[in-house]
Parts: sequence; structure tokens; C-alpha cells
Amino acid sequence: MPKGEHTLCGHTKEVCISSVWPCPVFILFYFSQVFNAKTAEVISQHQVEIKQSFPKEGWVEEDPKEIMQSVHECIENTCEKLSQLKVDISRVKAVGVTNQRETTLVWDRATGEPLYNAIVWLDLRTQSTVERLIKKAPGENKNHLKHLTGLPISTYFSAVKLRWLLDNVDEVREAVRTGRALFGTVDSWIIWNLTGGRSGGVHATDVSNASRTMLFNIHSMEWDPELCRYGTGCFLLQNTGCKPVMSNHGLLTTVAYKLGRHMPCCYALEGSVAIAGAVVQWLKNNMGMVQTSSEIEKLAAEVGTSHGCYFVPAFSGLYAPYWEPSARGIICGLTQFTNKKHLAFAALEAVCFQTREILDAMNQDSGVPLTQLRVDGGMTANRLLMQLQADILCIPVVRPTMSETTALGAAVAAGAAEGVDVWSLSPGHLPLIKSETFQPQINPEESDFRFSRWKKAVQKAMNWETMETCSTSEGMELQLSLVHSEFTD
Repeated sequence: MPKGEHTLCGHTKEVCISSVWPCPVFILFYFSQVFNAKTAEVISQHQVEIKQSFPKEGWVEEDPKEIMQSVHECIENTCEKLSQLKVDISRVKAVGVTNQRETTLVWDRATGEPLYNAIVWLDLRTQSTVERLIKKAPGENKNHLKHLTGLPISTYFSAVKLRWLLDNVDEVREAVRTGRALFGTVDSWIIWNLTGGRSGGVHATDVSNASRTMLFNIHSMEWDPELCRYGTGCFLLQNTGCKPVMSNHGLLTTVAYKLGRHMPCCYALEGSVAIAGAVVQWLKNNMGMVQTSSEIEKLAAEVGTSHGCYFVPAFSGLYAPYWEPSARGIICGLTQFTNKKHLAFAALEAVCFQTREILDAMNQDSGVPLTQLRVDGGMTANRLLMQLQADILCIPVVRPTMSETTALGAAVAAGAAEGVDVWSLSPGHLPLIKSETFQPQINPEESDFRFSRWKKAVQKAMNWETMETCSTSEGMELQLSLVHSEFTD
């Protein structure tokens, strides 16, 4: 029987996406896991599938009620499994939450009902809003607000999604007018419901999630009145310490964490890739190249090269370091010799090339070149991808034996909270996670050549789509939806 205290972590994991609209094949799983606070061992876990819908081209939504239903189902089943292991659930001392940060919800504080579906982080419906905001900015500079937010003006972030809800959903406008609207990302929605909902639920977020709304001042660590009035998956992070580093190479300056009310805030540089592992699902679901995702590795390994084929999966535009919503996916360099094996290899290389673009930008911004890349997530099970990543980056790639270290991190943070104290964040007290290292096996000249060809393909994907500017009401301010928000450290 497992000994010691335990920490429960709930989190969502994106597992597939399709670019053929409106085919709804982007699926997420909500995970609930319980960790032993002494060994970091997973004691019990459960997962539930959450489907996403695509009402129109470029739109991606989730049902907020389904999100909560999956949360409750996961927690109940996880606790049931604990009981089967003869573990008293009262020994679970804390709950941690990880989530999709920019996904945006608005709900009614009086009824507890969501006022619209959650608009997912990679949704593109706000492109016309973004184009309009950039045109109004001095010099039409998309980085006009970066000195306050660390972010470019982009469809990625919550504020423009909230602007769309205010402009297009009558129920949201009325709730804002009467002071009943609550705005938040998925963490806020889950916490509010789990702490009582309309019967005293806590409306809160943390500084990391808040920093991705484009409404939060990352220097004052507060909602910014100026920002609230202006009207409106692969992620690589580098901890930059207690001072924010502003990127000159297309990265985000974001809040990494603040582990306690009186603890310092730590910042990070982040590069965000809209489509990474999802490109494998696209080849499976849309192109029918394989029956399972794991077959991609075998298919690509049979040729060991893309034979000059390059795949830019800009299904939702390009994120870091370009921030170009008008880009679209392309496959180039095809010859009569090209077959599906080369395409499978090119798809895996695309993930690696996108990561290198971000890593190069980080090295330039920070002035401290990374000597290794630590990875986690479902795609790390693909050994060929891990080796390709090391080859393209020309540095070692370190893969932990436990792939979901995001969940472990949330559990550790929850267990280390003041008043819980079942986990210590001191380096000497953290659990040792075993890992495997992939060393580069090609020379830097070959890596640079392949990367330069990739960048040439990226340029051909640019400026493919534009959206007509539509007239929307611009007088509605966002302040009413924010005044009741708090922060939990």
C-alpha cells in the first residue's frame, strides 16, 4: 500500500487536430493524477476525452459544462481507484490545476451558467480584430503593447477573444452591463466551480495565466486599466529569473510562476508553436496515411530522410517567432520520387525546425545559449523525433522516463503551498526523475543546410490569407468583467 501524503493534479492534454473544416477531430483528454509526495510516484489516475467543435472555418470551441463534467468524472474515478488500493482519500492534501492558458470563458455569477462556449487558444475568428488593432497602433506596430504585457497583438491571447464575445454575444453584453459577468481562462472556471460556484465560489487565477490575457501588466503584477480600455502545440520556455527579458526576436515575455504571496515572481521567455504533435494526427485523420499515430515513426524511419520535402504546418497561422496569422500550411520540394514515407519524415522534421527557430531566438535574447533541451509530453515517446530534435538543434535532448512532468510540477507546487507543506521546493528535496539523453549524430553544417531550406519554405507560406475587417462596437469596456478577479499564489 502506498505510504505518505499525496497530491492530486488535474490537467488537460491536447492530442490531435484537423485542418479540414468543419470536421471536429481535435480531441483533448482531461487527466487526474495522484502523486506520492515523497517519491513523486503516480498512485492513481484517470482520463476523460473532451471533444472540440469547429462551427466555422478557423473557429475552435469547447463546451464549458463538458469541461466540468470531465473534471468531476476524473476526480471521482481517481478517488475510487485510491479506495481500491486501500488508500484513504483524506490523505490527499492538495489539488493542483494545469490548463490551456489563453482559452477564454465568460459565465454568469448569479446562475453559474456559461454565456458562450469556451473559445480555444488557437481560434482564428479574431483575426480581423487583430488587424484593426494593429492598424490603430502607432506605426502599425503589433508590438505596441509589449512593454506592458510582454506580448504582441495576436489572435492567440484572451483579450481579443473577450472582445469578440462582447461584440457578438448578446448574453455576454447584458451580463457585463448588469455586473454579473465573470471572465477567466479554464483554470478560473474550474476553481470557481470546485469552490462553490454561485454559492460563494472563488473567482481567481494566478499570475502566469493572467499574463497571457493581454490585460495584465507583467511589471506591476496587476490588471492594467489602460489595457482593459483599449477595446479589444509545442511551447518552449526559458527561465530568466526575477527580471523580465523583453524579446527582440519574436518571443513572448511571460510570467513563469510566483510560488507564494511573499515570494518573488519569476519570468520566462516563451516560444509558442500552434501545430506540433498535431501534424501527426493530421496525417492520420485527414490524409489517412496511417491507422495509429505510432506508425508515423516507423514510416519515417524506413527512409530516414525527407528527400528534400519540407512541410510547414501553419494550419492556424504561425506563432513564434513570426506572429503571422495570415500564413497557411504548405508542403514543398515534391518530386515524382516523393512518397508518404518522405512526407512522414518531413512532418517530424517540421516539429524540430519550429523548435530550433524558437531556441535560436532564445539564445539571442538571453545571451545564454542553452546547452541541452529538456522535453516532456506525449510526442517524446517517439524516439526518432527525439533524435531528429537533437540533430537539428545540435545539442543533447533530455527525455524523462515520466512524460507528463507538467502534471508533476502542478502537484509539487500544490503540495508545497503554505499550510500544506507536504513537498519541499528546495533542489535537494525534489524527487529525482530518471531520464534518457539523445546526442546529436549529424554535423552542424548538414543541420544548418536543412534548417535554411525550412526557413525558405516558411517564407512561401506567408501572407496567404487575409480577413475583411468587419464593423463591430468598440465602446464596450472590459473592466466590469475583471473587477471581481483575485489572484492566488
